[in-house]
Amino acid sequence: MIDLSNKVSIITGGSRGIGEACVKLFSNANSKVGFTYKSAKSQAEKLEKKFGKNVKAYRVDMESEKEIFEMVKKVAKNFGKIDVLVHNAGIWNDGTLEKMTLEHWNELIRINLTSTFLFCKAVTPYMKKNKFGRIILITSTAGQRGEAFHSHYAASKGGMISFTKSLAVELASFNITVNSVAPGWVDTEMNDDVFADKNYKERIRKGIPVGRIATAEDIAGPTLFLASDLARHINGEILNVNGGSVLCG
Repeated sequence: MIDLSNKVSIITGGSRGIGEACVKLFSNANSKVGFTYKSAKSQAEKLEKKFGKNVKAYRVDMESEKEIFEMVKKVAKNFGKIDVLVHNAGIWNDGTLEKMTLEHWNELIRINLTSTFLFCKAVTPYMKKNKFGRIILITSTAGQRGEAFHSHYAASKGGMISFTKSLAVELASFNITVNSVAPGWVDTEMNDDVFADKNYKERIRKGIPVGRIATAEDIAGPTLFLASDLARHINGEILNVNGGSVLCG
């Protein structure tokens, strides 16, 4: 059993989906957890109530540098330090090249990629001070192979993957490892609209060699592993969690 006792973790986008599964798993592994949400206040409060004083929710706009840095500062003040960052918050939507506006492109890049830079920049001084850190970025297979009609999303995740590899070398001497978990299809609220078409969902399932679509917990488990001492010699890795549907990396 992985034990994160005496560790403090920040999990972004923790009120639902993969982030919520990470909050639950990390808390069950005895980590103190500060997680972000934007609009799902009631769900965030439920998680706080369920796990008690060692889990705290913070409302953060992923497009606000000020709110991101303030949240990190509050977590360090409330829990004493920061050991782990799981950056999961992000959006996914359609966008064909010819119809996509610059505003649409910029919004997704800010929320997915720029927030990654800001959160990593905000937590690194605390990790360097303690000479320990684990940064795990939730990316996507789309960031490795591309994704037609979602080029802005693929570009944001591809940027996160390159950022992972860059920081892995830059921060390694401070005992900070930087890795990524890259899911394929995951059955979460983000994909509710797509999976509303039951026939399409079944075609996706059949295209996955293991014969099932991942749950949020299937992604949270490998994320917890990368945060643990079991993964202390893994650095700059892109861990694909897609049931064998995309063999890359």
